[in-house]
Amino acid sequence: MKEFYQMSRTEAQKTINGSTQPLTNEQIKANQEKYGPNALLEEKKKSIPQIFLEQYKDFLVIILIVAAIVSGVLGEMESAIVILVVITMNAILGTVQTVKAEQSLDSLKAMSGPEAKVLRNGDVAKIPSDQVTVGDIVMLEAGDYVPADGRILENASLKVDESALTGESLGVDKTEDPIEGEVPLGDRTNMVFSGSFVSYGRGSFLVTSIGMETEVGKIAKLLKTTSEKKTPLQMNLDQFGQKLSIIILVFCGILFGVSVFRGESWGEAFLFAVALAVAAIPEALSSIVTIVLSFGTQKMAREHAIIRKLQAVEGLGSVSIICSDKTGTLTQNKMTVEYYYVEGREIPAENIDLDDPAQKQLLRHSILCNDSTNKNGEEIGDPTETALINQGDKLGRPAEVVRDKYPRCSEVPFDSDRKMMSTLHNLREGATMITKGAVDVLLNRVCSIQKDSGIVPITEEDRRAIEEQNQKFSGNGLRVLAFAYKRMEAGTQLCVNDEDDLVFLGLIAMMDPPREESKAAVEECISAGIKPIMITGDHKVTAAAIAKRIGILKDESEACEGAVIENMTDEELQNFVEGISVYARVSPEHKIRIVRAWQEKGNIVSMTGDGVNDAPALKQANIGVAMGITGTEVSKDAASMVLTDDNFATIVKAVENGRNVYKNIKSAIQFLLSGNFAGILAVLYASLANLPVPFAPVHLLFINLLTDSLPAIALGLEPHTKDVMKEKPRPMNESILTKDFLSYIGTEGLVIGIMTMIGFYIGYQESPLLAMTMAFGTLCTSRLVHGFNCKSVRPVLFTKKFFNNIYLIGAFVLGLVLITSVLMIPGLHKIFSVQTLDMAQLFTVYGLSIANLPVIQALKWVRAKLKK
Repeated sequence: MKEFYQMSRTEAQKTINGSTQPLTNEQIKANQEKYGPNALLEEKKKSIPQIFLEQYKDFLVIILIVAAIVSGVLGEMESAIVILVVITMNAILGTVQTVKAEQSLDSLKAMSGPEAKVLRNGDVAKIPSDQVTVGDIVMLEAGDYVPADGRILENASLKVDESALTGESLGVDKTEDPIEGEVPLGDRTNMVFSGSFVSYGRGSFLVTSIGMETEVGKIAKLLKTTSEKKTPLQMNLDQFGQKLSIIILVFCGILFGVSVFRGESWGEAFLFAVALAVAAIPEALSSIVTIVLSFGTQKMAREHAIIRKLQAVEGLGSVSIICSDKTGTLTQNKMTVEYYYVEGREIPAENIDLDDPAQKQLLRHSILCNDSTNKNGEEIGDPTETALINQGDKLGRPAEVVRDKYPRCSEVPFDSDRKMMSTLHNLREGATMITKGAVDVLLNRVCSIQKDSGIVPITEEDRRAIEEQNQKFSGNGLRVLAFAYKRMEAGTQLCVNDEDDLVFLGLIAMMDPPREESKAAVEECISAGIKPIMITGDHKVTAAAIAKRIGILKDESEACEGAVIENMTDEELQNFVEGISVYARVSPEHKIRIVRAWQEKGNIVSMTGDGVNDAPALKQANIGVAMGITGTEVSKDAASMVLTDDNFATIVKAVENGRNVYKNIKSAIQFLLSGNFAGILAVLYASLANLPVPFAPVHLLFINLLTDSLPAIALGLEPHTKDVMKEKPRPMNESILTKDFLSYIGTEGLVIGIMTMIGFYIGYQESPLLAMTMAFGTLCTSRLVHGFNCKSVRPVLFTKKFFNNIYLIGAFVLGLVLITSVLMIPGLHKIFSVQTLDMAQLFTVYGLSIANLPVIQALKWVRAKLKK
């Protein structure tokens, strides 16, 4: 069976309705029952309980749940309860953030669906678009949204903006004639598609597909088959949890073996090994990560970005490839005048001088021979025409003022065959026909040209100069219109035959310009080691011109069209993508393949876009970024992050924010693990040296859940720095526990462990309980001091950076008050298994704890010197 675009109008109507007559009420009812409502099927949203339960899928959380169960079985109910409370608080935090993000996103969505004008019972009736059915005849005019896919029946200069679906920025001239052979979606000019809107003219179409069967619906189906990717942080924390659990099990196994070898019962040895395992696992880590990410989302919200998934904050900091749509993302999605060409001179738009008669005349003619309007910011009409009247506004010549002064007396409307339009006005010089159109068409109809010296016959040299100028503009991706005029008799009713023997006036070149901030944002991406790539449905020449202007494209060989990759295998595509920076005329399937090819090469990929055609790739990408203002609802639902200002530069801010968030989370992990490692070393040393256990289980829980949590959260809120943008993105498979990172943890843990055991030995001279008290006090206070060591891999002592985090200073003071209270208030001694210290002993604890700072800072200094 032929496609509808290959059929004649009559053939299409008979295929669907059996006749050329509009649907009867009975047929409408039958079709609505057969085809269902004209709406996309939305995936059922997750309920709050579902979102809450998903927070427990984290590997570390599962380990903690197992540890809590084992603790409970072994009689350590306090430990079990505390652990369960902590992970429940974490789940609540994650749920609240996810729900808040969804609510913010919902507020961006339109409150009601558009209406459609359909032919019912011989009359045009307005109905909700979801009631449109297959076989309906829909009437269209400028400003209308197209409610379904269909075959054009009538066409009066109809031009449709299909950028949301195809990514092509310019409106498409429509025709009612059948098309031979198979053509891509963007070239089916006798069809209209759901989600596009009419920018010019009027017409009608026969509905051939609704709902999920439309081109938009097919993309929605493609979305369902595209799986979401984990962010680098999710993958890292999963790997981290697995590696950490193995390390802890090895330590606990060693301790269990040592205890049994020393003659302890199997039960007691196992209980102590489990207590050590609970102490070694940083129970608060999941909560700290969630809190830090939540603060990151709040910061991003202030910077015009709604984070839908917490981990996307950090994930953006890991991207090495940003695949960006062009229209509306890198560009303004608004045609703008770039150049005038008049009397042989090329004049940039910002240099137009209305004191020059020819330039003033060209502006006036472009406003008068024009059907678009712009009232109170609402633009109706073809984008190229609105660009012309907007230029008048910029120069203090509003369209309504010019048109009131020189009203239209007659016209020959634009049509796609002639590629011209003409209007008649009574100007000061007399009745004048103004004609605008395609350069090649208009040049064949001019016999004269306006120059500085006046109107003279046009020569072949003049024609060559105009054609060369047109080629120059077109080669730079500009859309060019030619203007000419002709003096007429007053009262003439224009006809097509009048459009001859014209006087050439000039050219106006327009384009959808890059956003002002795009070039700087692209430069910053490149300096941060991120490769920006443009993927668009627009033409190659236009895409390449924009890409060159903003710095994405260096050489023409780095641009290609989607057809080039159509028949490539996945392996061939992976080799091909390395050398390409611009992809033009691509389909949604192409976008997914390009994103996937980069992912297969080990890259973290971000995809930005605003159209329906971007949605599957947004979901396939590790981090999908949608535009909040111009973006379609389908693209927003598929994205991890939504930009409320549609500003590409916000993505660069998000990358910087994400890198800082990851750096801070890593600092918090380093702080927690080095402190826990110190505790493990102390316990292992005591076991091997046949000394009493240096800590009671309650000591380890107090440190892990109270005094450790506050500095760890504070480190997660460490002030952000722009230095992170000088680094290259970290590899996709790089674990948190790198060799360098483990050496930091091991070295710092060893120093703290030594200071702790010195405190233990000093107390052991008097009694085992005092030894345990001083070891607990030293370890706890040392970890509070250690927060300042974890601010940076470089030494920070005696620098401004040492005191730049008010949260860390507050956490240190509060933690010191808590541990001092436990050590010095008699009422708390029984609860925490300690004894009262005298002032000398208390200051010994303080002294040993503070000694960690210069020692570890000196080690950082030596490390930094050796790396140089």
